[in-house]
Amino acid sequence: MAKAKTSKTTKVRNLFSTGNSVTWKTLRSKFDLRSPASMVGKLRNEGMMIYENRTSAGVSYRVGSPSKAVIAAGQAALFGAQGYSA
Repeated sequence: MAKAKTSKTTKVRNLFSTGNSVTWKTLRSKFDLRSPASMVGKLRNEGMMIYENRTSAGVSYRVGSPSKAVIAAGQAALFGAQGYSA
């Protein structure tokens, strides 16, 4: 029985799940991605919280936990601003 082929998306998702930063060049060369930014965007749309770090050395990405502000903004976008008055 042949082993099922793992998709590029799954391979990149597994790489991010290690918790280490991943450079743009690594995504481009190791996974033969034409646009690593579009892969990161796709994973963000799937719910991964991926942060981008731009330095003079280049761009790197890491997975993190969403801040309270990000969660509040998402809830406000979904449910609207709910003002409470006493």
